[in-house]
Amino acid sequence: MFITLEGPEGSGKTTAVEAAVKKLEEMGYQIVRTREPGGTPISEQIRNVILDKGNTAMDGRTEALLYAASRRQHLVEKVWPALKEGKIVICDRYLDSSLAYQGGARGLGIEEVLNINLFATENTWPDLTLLFDIKPEIGLARINANANREVNRLDLEKIEFHNKVRESFLALAKRFPDRYVIIDASLSRDEVAKATMEAILSRLCK
Repeated sequence: MFITLEGPEGSGKTTAVEAAVKKLEEMGYQIVRTREPGGTPISEQIRNVILDKGNTAMDGRTEALLYAASRRQHLVEKVWPALKEGKIVICDRYLDSSLAYQGGARGLGIEEVLNINLFATENTWPDLTLLFDIKPEIGLARINANANREVNRLDLEKIEFHNKVRESFLALAKRFPDRYVIIDASLSRDEVAKATMEAILSRLCK
């Protein structure tokens, strides 16, 4: 099973899934936890270029193409082999982030960015996408309060950009209701972790 985690900056998705991964492993499931952009050496190098705070001159289409390139390499080296071995892959961000950030917030167009990514991924879709929904003001405040959290180029965008990201994610959830589960990320850490686990188990038991 291929599970992806999505949401605006500071939604807490990374923290929320930690408890779920631990419980799933205790239940005997083999879990491969990874992230985008990154997850493999080549993809991590592309990540460094994309998120470098010094690369403010990066063109929107360049950004979208770099994400797709990183995604392709990640699938080839890590995701597809793990899925073939029958493991559960849980990935922090995937194709939907490109649709929300570059397609929606950057204004490149959802369909245009989707086509780039369908080519890169050979139409590989997640079985389950958990959307950790939160108002951008709350998410960005969490980032600013967390001294240990990586601050990247996208964190520095104006609030209007982050509002468009959230709106785009919610629109995607309506477009793909069969694989999307929306989790209220403004709840307490324990409540979010519980909702995450319930969503994953519900899909595993189908």
